[in-house]
Parts: sequence; C-alpha cells; structure tokens
Amino acid sequence: MLTIADVLSAEDVARVREGLAAAPFVSGKKTAGSAAKKVKRNEQADGSNAKVAALAKFVRQALERDPVFSLYARPSRWSNVMFSRYHGGDEYGFHIDDPVMAGLRSDLSFTVFLSDPETYEGGALLVDGLDGEREVKLSAGSVVLYPTGALHRVTPVTSGERLAAVGWIQSLIRRADEREILFDLGRTRASLPDSDARLLLDKSIGNLVRLWGEL
Repeated sequence: MLTIADVLSAEDVARVREGLAAAPFVSGKKTAGSAAKKVKRNEQADGSNAKVAALAKFVRQALERDPVFSLYARPSRWSNVMFSRYHGGDEYGFHIDDPVMAGLRSDLSFTVFLSDPETYEGGALLVDGLDGEREVKLSAGSVVLYPTGALHRVTPVTSGERLAAVGWIQSLIRRADEREILFDLGRTRASLPDSDARLLLDKSIGNLVRLWGEL
C-alpha cells in the first residue's frame, strides 16, 4: 500500500467538488459485480455525462503527472475514473474488485480523497492484509494505492459527506514484488547525482523493465 499527499492541489479539489455538485448521480450498484451489489450502498456520478467525464480525465491527468504515483504503479492501462459519494449511513461492505474490467487486468486500485476527513464521520477505507486491517482516511487531494486482490471495505458514513475518485490500473509490471524492486531502485536513482553509477543504474532498471514488462 502506498499513500501520496497532494496529488491534487486545494484548487484542483475545489474544481472537482464544484463540478460534482452539479453532476447527476446514480446508484453505485449499477457498476458493482454480482457479489459486490449485496454490500454496496453509495452513489456514483453518471460517467456518461460529458462534464463528469471531463472531471474524470482531469483527475487521471493529475495522477499521471505525479512522479511517485507513476514510479510505483507503472501504468500500462487505466480504467475509467469514477466518483463515489457516501452520506446518511452509506457504506461498502467487504468485497474484492473484479480481476478483469472491460478487458483490463486490475493490478492496483486507487482512491483519491476529495473530502477533508474532519467534514465527515466514518467513511474510512479498510484494507485487509496478512498484517491485519489497515485504515486509510486521508486529507482531500491525497491518494492511496493498494492491491486490487485485497479484501477491502468503506465503513459507514454516520455524518457529513464523503466524496472520492476511484479507479484501477493494469501495471506494466504484473508482479507486486517486481514493482517494489523497481520502485526502490527508482527512488535510489533519484537521490544520485549525474554519474557513472547513476548511468549504470539506469541500465539495470531498463533491463529489468524489459525482463518483467508486459505490454
């Protein structure tokens, strides 16, 4: 799991929230799988609406520009970005996202928080792993990335409103351990000045991407 602060600036968040305030929302069950429908209770912005689609593109472009996000996820393909809204007891019980979505292999899930945590109660993202449940409730404009195959849920929102953008990525590097190695090497590379050592590291990173990459 990786969290990154401020992938959207305060101005970006305000722009998205303002656009969503006038957007049509539908039941979240319309985009849930057969099992997830039983535990999903929220609303989602209608992705067929042109203004909603433009906001989704805006959020995706912000994620694509973030160097840490790109270094960690190494996106090959993206799902559509969707906007979810929770209030008045809405929640999303434990579920697993579909492994394939419209021909995309879902390796990584992401949630971009669009509401400041002090403006709503509940609404934490809980991801279940071998080390137990991890609770995530970030400031507006921050993102969390986690393995799509993990059990996860959104706890009931008891007051206020929780807005978020969610989506899925097929990574160029399928295996999580290989992505982690490349992420560590990339961070190490960024800490080095221009030198023969950095050039040699570039060579190794490039060769590993060729070895592990799947287009």
